[in-house]
Amino acid sequence: MLPVQAQTTELVQLVNRLRAPGGACGGSAPPLVRRDSLDTVAAQLARGVSLQAATERATERMDAVRVLSFTGARQGREVEALVASRFCAQLLDPRLSALGVHAQGPQSWIVLAEPYAPDPGLSPQQVQQRMLTLVNAARAQARDCGPTRHAAAPAVQWSSTLELAARGHANDMAAQDYFSHTARDGSTPAQRVARAGYAYRLTGENIAGGQRTPEDAVAGWLRSPGHCANLMHPGYREMAVAYAVNTQAKLGVYWVQQFGTPR
Repeated sequence: MLPVQAQTTELVQLVNRLRAPGGACGGSAPPLVRRDSLDTVAAQLARGVSLQAATERATERMDAVRVLSFTGARQGREVEALVASRFCAQLLDPRLSALGVHAQGPQSWIVLAEPYAPDPGLSPQQVQQRMLTLVNAARAQARDCGPTRHAAAPAVQWSSTLELAARGHANDMAAQDYFSHTARDGSTPAQRVARAGYAYRLTGENIAGGQRTPEDAVAGWLRSPGHCANLMHPGYREMAVAYAVNTQAKLGVYWVQQFGTPR
């Protein structure tokens, strides 16, 4: 029998053969990279720890986690055929780029995942352009926000002053790992807008957490009756959106949308 280290190396090679062009799964995916943190997750699963507990204890956060487990040989045509027959859909998931493995007795555990990377990677200018397009497209159409019908609303313009308020609150939520319209210093959205230097007649705020694209953030706001009503408010004339990232925070990425109408 192969030493344990050689057995786990063979598991990694097995997975990547199945994913490769010409492999039994019929895909053309790039090889997965082995990560120590996922080896640890696989070892904890072997000890009976739940997947949720094992991933929460991991030294790095992972997304789209998949677990494959089988009993028997770890090399040869028969085991390749067995794994292919049961796990090709998981192995070819395009979101995956990393794996960890563990071998214990006749049992094998393979953990597939994608390293947590919440940053949308957009410049303030890109956020401005995309958010204005999405929000004004939404406001241009009548829609139901929960049980309430909202007529189409006028387009909004970007406000650099509102952007200061949005960015400050997004940064604060990300840095201090919380999600609320009330900041840790006790400030409300209206107070933060005024503090940024915006003399408002009307103002409002939407927040979102965890979404990785402007499209996802806006879609989430439109699905929420309260956020949707705020986005569709006909009285607003200006808007700004900012996001901040902290991979150690619960939600990872934090979005703040600030609306206003100046005096």
